[in-house]
Amino acid sequence: MNDLLAIAIQVGVPLVLIVAALFIGTMLERKHYRSIDEREQTYGRIALLNGRHYPRNPAVAKSCFVSGSVVISYDYFKRFLAGLRMFFGGEVRSYVSLLDRGRREAILRMKEKCSDADLIVNLRIETSSISKGRKKNSPGTVEVFAYGTALWYSASGDG
Repeated sequence: MNDLLAIAIQVGVPLVLIVAALFIGTMLERKHYRSIDEREQTYGRIALLNGRHYPRNPAVAKSCFVSGSVVISYDYFKRFLAGLRMFFGGEVRSYVSLLDRGRREAILRMKEKCSDADLIVNLRIETSSISKGRKKNSPGTVEVFAYGTALWYSASGDG
């Protein structure tokens, strides 16, 4: 009976920790998505264009370069799920939400820097792997960088 209890503890404790970490990670990701959704409502009026051409009427009163960036670390669970998906083939869904959050967050940070702008043109989004981790199985980080030119059509952008 003592051997069975010892095995249950040796298997159960790590399993409980894994499930708890997965639950906490999911809750934190949902909280971040709610934050992104709220801020997108606030800054949604600023239009984004990925081309260089923009409406020239009325005349542009002010323009400036704006950027926003975020560095995200992918966790062990996403890496494990991605490894399974890469083994069997198909879309690596565990990284899709990670990059989606990164892109949306970088765009919001860019918009926050020019919250009174009328338009952002020539929007570009770059991603790069900063670190693959020190060890073979350690998680790495990804940077998402968004940049463009903010335009103001009235003098309200002078501040």
